Amino acid sequence: MTETNRRDISWIFALLAAYFMLQVGVRLATSHSLDLDEAEQVFRSQWLAAGYGPQPPFYNWLQYTVFQLTGVSLAALSVVKNLLLFISYLLYGLTARLILRDKALVAIATLGLLTIPQMVFEMQRDLTHTVAVFFSASIFFYGFIRSLKQPSLASYLIAGVGIGFGLLAKYNFAILPAAALIAALADARLRPRIFDRRLVLTAVVALIIILPHLFWLKDNLDFATARTLEKMTASGHASYPAQVAMGVSSLALAVISFAGLTVAIFAIIFGKSLRPALGSGSQWTQLLERMMLVFLIGILLLIVFGGAAGIKDRWLVPMLFILPLYVCLKIEAAGVTTAKAFRRFMAVVAIIMIGVPAALYGSVAAARFTGHYERLNRPYAPMLETLRQQAEPAAILAGDSLLAGNLRQDIPGVPVLSVDYPGFSPDLSGRRPLLLVWLLPKDGSEALPPDMAQWLQTNLGASTPEALVIDKPYFYQRGDDRYRFGYAWVNQPG
Repeated sequence: MTETNRRDISWIFALLAAYFMLQVGVRLATSHSLDLDEAEQVFRSQWLAAGYGPQPPFYNWLQYTVFQLTGVSLAALSVVKNLLLFISYLLYGLTARLILRDKALVAIATLGLLTIPQMVFEMQRDLTHTVAVFFSASIFFYGFIRSLKQPSLASYLIAGVGIGFGLLAKYNFAILPAAALIAALADARLRPRIFDRRLVLTAVVALIIILPHLFWLKDNLDFATARTLEKMTASGHASYPAQVAMGVSSLALAVISFAGLTVAIFAIIFGKSLRPALGSGSQWTQLLERMMLVFLIGILLLIVFGGAAGIKDRWLVPMLFILPLYVCLKIEAAGVTTAKAFRRFMAVVAIIMIGVPAALYGSVAAARFTGHYERLNRPYAPMLETLRQQAEPAAILAGDSLLAGNLRQDIPGVPVLSVDYPGFSPDLSGRRPLLLVWLLPKDGSEALPPDMAQWLQTNLGASTPEALVIDKPYFYQRGDDRYRFGYAWVNQPG
């Protein structure tokens, strides 16, 4: 690495900008269909609300705003996600630059995020709210470290914005600022930064940001938390010791899944020179260690006292995203030379930057050879195009939110309702015909699903219409493989 590059790390951000633009292009080239989280964003962007359900509304608000400016499109979805990811990496790099002297390690720490599967692959594949958590955590972490090292009104403000966004992204984000606060208080040298009067600004800014959602949350707490708690506490009829054992083992597996590849890559690129780093440390490594420890203790308390039995690896994003920076801080504390390791690491980065987009495209396009179809292979748009040739729907009722989002993408001017989400119920009087569409399971019944028949009776007083079937070739189909949809028309009375 040249001395010029050591002084100037802007090339890192240029490389990342090119990478995320590539990801936008790959997503647009892969399929016009939407996956679960993408479809949810399109479906729920039909209305603006203080809360939408089990996930806080930050990403929904952001996507709604962008759609209002640009119109509903896959491009708008993909650009928003990749812009958030780019800004997150940018802030992470700026944070690394604050506390690392070796610019090679700044580059390795920043690009080290690409070695975390949940972040480099899963966030691109479908996640949205987890992307918002990473974005918020990067803002908070930058403001937090800057407040400790170079305190200013702006740094405390940034930390407050990060907390506000984070609590609007996912509720488990709350453990991150709590862990940071406890970790800093444990260090006498950092304690004055916590008792600084400017911390009031952090709290006030965070409160202002989350206030609209808090008013909604107090009246909808069960609605907002029931699904998450159900996922976390799904231990069947297991005894308390068994539930705790399940929770602890799932946490251990989640940590290994999240951190294992990153640790392995660092071990390979630094080789034997990494060993001295394990026993080395600094004020900053100790701070991050305390943060991670408090975070893990918080999850363990949730397991022991909250009944959590299944911890997902992506839930660890608000804390373990600091892992590459932590390892680089340990390496610098040990005085390890980085020139050879940097060259090896950049070769790994090149493989990842080429391999991940190729894998994302290939997982869908390979269906023409394997016959294994993903949700992105489903031909929603051709199906809707054919049905619109029969009649132009004034409203659509979909069997689930995945289907609803996919339909709305191609007919944004028409209200699209979903049987599984009663929170959106526009006035349908005078809107006819009403199109009903549902997914047909393989070898399943072709009749109108009972929940749709019940919806029609309850909301429109309409009898069960004739159920019809339409099939269309999969995207990247093998042979003549086709996907089937059920549909029906209701000419509701005016």
